[in-house]
Amino acid sequence: MDALLAWLSPLLLPAFEAFGSPITWLELVAFVLAVWMVICNMRVQVLGWPLALVSSLLYFLLFWSGKLYGEASLQLVFAVLALWGWLQWLRGRTKDGEALFVRRLEQRHLLQALGLTLLAWPLLGLYLARYTDSPLPYWDAFPTVASLLGQYLLGRKYQENWGVWVVVNVVSVALFAFKGYWLTVLLYAGFIPMSVAGWRAWSRELRTQPAG
Repeated sequence: MDALLAWLSPLLLPAFEAFGSPITWLELVAFVLAVWMVICNMRVQVLGWPLALVSSLLYFLLFWSGKLYGEASLQLVFAVLALWGWLQWLRGRTKDGEALFVRRLEQRHLLQALGLTLLAWPLLGLYLARYTDSPLPYWDAFPTVASLLGQYLLGRKYQENWGVWVVVNVVSVALFAFKGYWLTVLLYAGFIPMSVAGWRAWSRELRTQPAG
Protein backbone atom coordinates (compact mmCIF):
# COMPACT_ATOMS: atom_id res chain seq x y z
CA MET A 1 0.00 0.00 0.00
CA ASP A 2 2.88 2.38 0.77
CA ALA A 3 4.22 1.76 -2.74
CA LEU A 4 0.82 2.58 -4.25
CA LEU A 5 0.54 5.79 -2.24
CA ALA A 6 4.06 6.75 -3.31
CA TRP A 7 3.12 6.17 -6.95
CA LEU A 8 0.02 8.34 -6.50
CA SER A 9 1.91 10.98 -4.54
CA PRO A 10 1.11 13.77 -7.07
CA LEU A 11 -2.57 13.39 -6.12
CA LEU A 12 -1.64 13.84 -2.46
CA LEU A 13 -0.07 17.24 -3.14
CA PRO A 14 -2.04 20.27 -1.87
CA ALA A 15 -4.42 21.93 -4.30
CA PHE A 16 -5.08 24.73 -1.77
CA GLU A 17 -5.37 25.24 1.99
CA ALA A 18 -8.46 25.55 4.19
CA PHE A 19 -8.38 26.41 7.91
CA GLY A 20 -4.63 25.88 7.93
CA SER A 21 -4.80 22.34 6.50
CA PRO A 22 -3.85 21.33 2.95
CA ILE A 23 -6.61 20.10 0.63
CA THR A 24 -5.13 17.53 -1.72
CA TRP A 25 -6.09 16.98 -5.34
CA LEU A 26 -7.23 13.52 -4.31
CA GLU A 27 -9.68 14.90 -1.77
CA LEU A 28 -10.89 17.57 -4.20
CA VAL A 29 -11.75 15.11 -6.99
CA ALA A 30 -13.38 12.68 -4.54
CA PHE A 31 -15.43 15.57 -3.12
CA VAL A 32 -16.84 16.57 -6.52
CA LEU A 33 -17.74 13.00 -7.47
CA ALA A 34 -19.39 12.35 -4.10
CA VAL A 35 -21.63 15.43 -4.37
CA TRP A 36 -22.64 14.44 -7.89
CA MET A 37 -23.37 10.92 -6.64
CA VAL A 38 -25.75 12.07 -3.89
CA ILE A 39 -27.62 14.35 -6.30
CA CYS A 40 -28.12 11.35 -8.60
CA ASN A 41 -29.32 9.23 -5.66
CA MET A 42 -31.84 11.90 -4.68
CA ARG A 43 -33.19 11.84 -8.22
CA VAL A 44 -33.17 8.01 -8.33
CA GLN A 45 -30.71 8.10 -11.24
CA VAL A 46 -28.56 5.00 -11.78
CA LEU A 47 -25.52 7.15 -12.68
CA GLY A 48 -24.98 7.58 -8.94
CA TRP A 49 -23.57 4.06 -8.66
CA PRO A 50 -20.57 4.35 -11.03
CA LEU A 51 -19.83 7.72 -9.41
CA ALA A 52 -19.96 5.98 -6.02
CA LEU A 53 -17.50 3.35 -7.25
CA VAL A 54 -14.87 5.87 -8.34
CA SER A 55 -15.27 8.23 -5.36
CA SER A 56 -15.06 5.30 -2.92
CA LEU A 57 -11.75 4.17 -4.36
CA LEU A 58 -10.38 7.70 -4.14
CA TYR A 59 -11.53 8.09 -0.54
CA PHE A 60 -9.97 4.72 0.30
CA LEU A 61 -6.58 6.12 -0.68
CA LEU A 62 -7.19 9.36 1.22
CA PHE A 63 -8.31 7.71 4.46
CA TRP A 64 -5.62 5.05 4.39
CA SER A 65 -2.97 7.73 4.07
CA GLY A 66 -4.52 9.38 7.15
CA LYS A 67 -4.60 6.09 9.17
CA LEU A 68 -8.40 5.98 9.34
CA TYR A 69 -8.35 2.27 8.60
CA GLY A 70 -12.00 1.59 9.40
CA GLU A 71 -13.17 4.34 7.07
CA ALA A 72 -10.60 3.29 4.45
CA SER A 73 -11.71 -0.34 4.54
CA LEU A 74 -15.30 0.80 4.34
CA GLN A 75 -14.57 2.53 1.06
CA LEU A 76 -13.47 -0.78 -0.48
CA VAL A 77 -16.72 -2.33 0.73
CA PHE A 78 -18.55 0.65 -0.75
CA ALA A 79 -16.83 0.02 -4.08
CA VAL A 80 -18.10 -3.57 -4.09
CA LEU A 81 -21.55 -2.46 -2.95
CA ALA A 82 -21.60 0.17 -5.68
CA LEU A 83 -21.33 -2.63 -8.24
CA TRP A 84 -24.06 -4.54 -6.37
CA GLY A 85 -26.28 -1.46 -6.11
CA TRP A 86 -25.75 -0.67 -9.77
CA LEU A 87 -26.97 -4.17 -10.67
CA GLN A 88 -29.87 -3.90 -8.22
CA TRP A 89 -31.13 -0.65 -9.73
CA LEU A 90 -30.82 -2.08 -13.24
CA ARG A 91 -32.17 -5.60 -12.69
CA GLY A 92 -33.19 -5.99 -9.05
CA ARG A 93 -36.62 -7.27 -8.07
CA THR A 94 -38.82 -7.06 -5.00
CA LYS A 95 -40.03 -10.23 -3.26
CA ASP A 96 -43.12 -10.00 -5.50
CA GLY A 97 -41.00 -10.04 -8.64
CA GLU A 98 -41.49 -6.38 -9.53
CA ALA A 99 -38.67 -4.08 -10.62
CA LEU A 100 -37.31 -2.16 -7.64
CA PHE A 101 -39.00 1.11 -6.75
CA VAL A 102 -38.80 3.51 -3.80
CA ARG A 103 -40.56 1.95 -0.79
CA ARG A 104 -40.58 1.68 3.00
CA LEU A 105 -39.02 -1.06 5.12
CA GLU A 106 -41.12 -3.03 7.60
CA GLN A 107 -40.52 -1.80 11.14
CA ARG A 108 -39.43 -5.19 12.47
CA HIS A 109 -36.86 -5.57 9.70
CA LEU A 110 -35.56 -2.08 10.37
CA LEU A 111 -35.22 -2.82 14.11
CA GLN A 112 -33.34 -6.03 13.32
CA ALA A 113 -30.96 -4.16 11.04
CA LEU A 114 -30.36 -1.45 13.65
CA GLY A 115 -29.74 -4.11 16.31
CA LEU A 116 -27.10 -5.82 14.19
CA THR A 117 -25.46 -2.47 13.51
CA LEU A 118 -25.26 -1.58 17.22
CA LEU A 119 -23.80 -5.01 17.93
CA ALA A 120 -21.16 -4.78 15.21
CA TRP A 121 -20.05 -1.25 16.21
CA PRO A 122 -18.19 -2.10 19.48
CA LEU A 123 -16.80 -5.31 17.98
CA LEU A 124 -15.20 -3.45 15.09
CA GLY A 125 -14.06 -0.70 17.47
CA LEU A 126 -12.35 -3.29 19.67
CA TYR A 127 -10.62 -4.80 16.65
CA LEU A 128 -9.34 -1.41 15.48
CA ALA A 129 -8.17 -0.55 19.00
CA ARG A 130 -6.19 -3.77 19.36
CA TYR A 131 -4.80 -4.37 15.90
CA THR A 132 -4.35 -0.95 14.26
CA ASP A 133 -2.97 2.46 15.17
CA SER A 134 -6.27 4.20 14.47
CA PRO A 135 -6.38 7.31 16.71
CA LEU A 136 -10.17 7.05 17.26
CA PRO A 137 -11.07 3.37 16.88
CA TYR A 138 -14.65 3.48 18.17
CA TRP A 139 -15.50 6.76 16.42
CA ASP A 140 -13.95 5.26 13.30
CA ALA A 141 -15.96 2.06 13.70
CA PHE A 142 -19.44 3.58 14.09
CA PRO A 143 -19.83 5.27 10.69
CA THR A 144 -18.19 2.22 9.16
CA VAL A 145 -20.86 -0.26 10.28
CA ALA A 146 -23.77 2.22 10.03
CA SER A 147 -22.79 3.05 6.47
CA LEU A 148 -23.11 -0.60 5.52
CA LEU A 149 -26.73 -0.48 6.64
CA GLY A 150 -27.32 2.76 4.74
CA GLN A 151 -25.76 1.35 1.59
CA TYR A 152 -27.89 -1.80 1.70
CA LEU A 153 -31.09 0.21 2.18
CA LEU A 154 -30.10 2.53 -0.65
CA GLY A 155 -29.34 -0.36 -2.99
CA ARG A 156 -32.76 -1.88 -2.34
CA LYS A 157 -34.45 1.55 -2.66
CA TYR A 158 -35.72 1.74 0.91
CA GLN A 159 -36.49 5.30 1.96
CA GLU A 160 -35.02 4.72 5.43
CA ASN A 161 -31.51 4.88 3.98
CA TRP A 162 -31.68 8.66 4.17
CA GLY A 163 -32.29 8.63 7.94
CA VAL A 164 -29.26 6.38 8.42
CA TRP A 165 -27.13 8.72 6.33
CA VAL A 166 -28.07 11.70 8.50
CA VAL A 167 -26.63 9.95 11.57
CA VAL A 168 -23.55 8.70 9.70
CA ASN A 169 -22.82 12.14 8.32
CA VAL A 170 -23.08 13.89 11.70
CA VAL A 171 -20.54 11.50 13.24
CA SER A 172 -18.31 11.67 10.18
CA VAL A 173 -18.12 15.48 10.34
CA ALA A 174 -16.56 15.24 13.80
CA LEU A 175 -14.23 12.42 12.77
CA PHE A 176 -12.89 14.16 9.68
CA ALA A 177 -12.53 17.48 11.50
CA PHE A 178 -10.24 15.71 13.96
CA LYS A 179 -8.07 14.58 11.03
CA GLY A 180 -8.12 18.01 9.35
CA TYR A 181 -9.91 16.85 6.17
CA TRP A 182 -11.72 20.15 5.93
CA LEU A 183 -13.06 19.76 2.41
CA THR A 184 -14.46 16.37 3.41
CA VAL A 185 -15.91 17.96 6.56
CA LEU A 186 -17.70 20.43 4.30
CA LEU A 187 -18.85 17.56 2.10
CA TYR A 188 -20.33 15.53 4.95
CA ALA A 189 -21.86 18.62 6.57
CA GLY A 190 -23.54 19.30 3.23
CA PHE A 191 -24.69 15.69 3.08
CA ILE A 192 -26.84 16.24 6.19
CA PRO A 193 -29.38 18.62 4.59
CA MET A 194 -29.03 16.71 1.31
CA SER A 195 -30.06 13.53 3.13
CA VAL A 196 -33.12 15.32 4.50
CA ALA A 197 -33.89 16.51 0.98
CA GLY A 198 -33.37 12.95 -0.25
CA TRP A 199 -35.94 11.67 2.23
CA ARG A 200 -38.44 14.25 1.00
CA ALA A 201 -37.70 13.54 -2.66
CA TRP A 202 -38.14 9.82 -2.15
CA SER A 203 -41.38 10.47 -0.25
CA ARG A 204 -42.77 11.83 -3.49
CA GLU A 205 -41.64 8.67 -5.27
CA LEU A 206 -43.33 6.25 -2.89
CA ARG A 207 -45.93 3.90 -4.30
CA THR A 208 -48.80 2.58 -2.19
CA GLN A 209 -48.17 -1.06 -1.34
CA PRO A 210 -47.33 -3.21 1.69
CA ALA A 211 -43.83 -2.46 3.00
CA GLY A 212 -41.24 -5.13 2.35
